[in-house]
Amino acid sequence: MNRSSSYICVTLLGLLILLSGCHRSSFPTPAIPSADTNSASVQATSGIPVYQRKEKVTTPEAAMELLLEGNQRFKSGTVLNKDISITRRTDLLRNGQHPFAVIVSCSDSRVPPEMLFDQALGDLFVIRVAGNVITPVELGSVEYAVEHLKVPLVVVLGHESCGAVTAAVEGGETKGSISAVIAKITPSVIQAKSDNLAGNPLIEQCVNLNIQSSVLDLKKSPILKEALEKKQLQIIGSKYDLDEGGVSILN
Repeated sequence: MNRSSSYICVTLLGLLILLSGCHRSSFPTPAIPSADTNSASVQATSGIPVYQRKEKVTTPEAAMELLLEGNQRFKSGTVLNKDISITRRTDLLRNGQHPFAVIVSCSDSRVPPEMLFDQALGDLFVIRVAGNVITPVELGSVEYAVEHLKVPLVVVLGHESCGAVTAAVEGGETKGSISAVIAKITPSVIQAKSDNLAGNPLIEQCVNLNIQSSVLDLKKSPILKEALEKKQLQIIGSKYDLDEGGVSILN
């Protein structure tokens, strides 16, 4: 065997040894978190407390307190860990859901109720619709939550710079079923314009009036009215500030 062939053989042998060593790499394998991680272990590894609440919240006052506390955490950037383990999901499947609040929210992607109220699986019964308007479909969903799930609090959640409200204020032609949403908001626009407002103040006043209109629509329901009269339910309007992250309660 000549010198060139010997060199090639030695080189190939070295590559085989190197590849064999790489196959048995001593680099640690990244740990894959278990899908069944429980609350205690999540808190232990992250150092952030896991959100917990009473399984059943029966009073509007207690429900409102949970929402306001959660929004304060969201606003300050101190949200808690959520238990999304298989154990938790299985528990909700076997034992059913016990949400403590209904949130009728605008569909705007910047207004996710579970996030801005810092709540977890099974906590909120969320109904999202453009302009947070109330039609028979939304009303039926709320009635179900109150009558069958015994939810003590209903919150209509609007927000500043609402696109649906802005479209209603600006008018013009609407295509398809968008006109159904605009029609629900138009009475609030007419009322706001009677105050001689214009520009952004007009839009924000329309947002406020539209929230209040949805609250009134809910209170017309015989099912919800009965729960209100028994003091088992409270229906309120609220408004979300997009940049500050806070939710304010409207009177």
